[in-house]
Amino acid sequence: MPDFEPWDIVKVAFPYTDRPARQRRPALVLASVPGGGAGLLWVLMITSSANRGWSGDIEIDCAPEAGLPVPSIVRTSKIATIDEAAAEPLGRLQAGAVRRLVMQQVGAVLDAAGRQSATN
Repeated sequence: MPDFEPWDIVKVAFPYTDRPARQRRPALVLASVPGGGAGLLWVLMITSSANRGWSGDIEIDCAPEAGLPVPSIVRTSKIATIDEAAAEPLGRLQAGAVRRLVMQQVGAVLDAAGRQSATN
């Protein structure tokens, strides 16, 4: 079983939020965390840039180097916890502006959640 690191791009069965189904698709690893006997990955959904955009989407400008077959986006609003054993390696998101934008967007969401939690 491969060890995954932040910024790896993997193929996983990503869960839908609006129906009881999963689709095998690329995802960006944010973190590898210990689980109950198996490793878990926190991942962000990656989808084709041809799809309708959402707030927080970040374009991946290096799709071929990242192991992606088409121009793609990281959908920062779609995060999941996946069993590491079910992930297949695809590539890696290289250091640069896209990584910084992903961290800014995820950080902003977590910061807003923390502020909201502190007021409740």
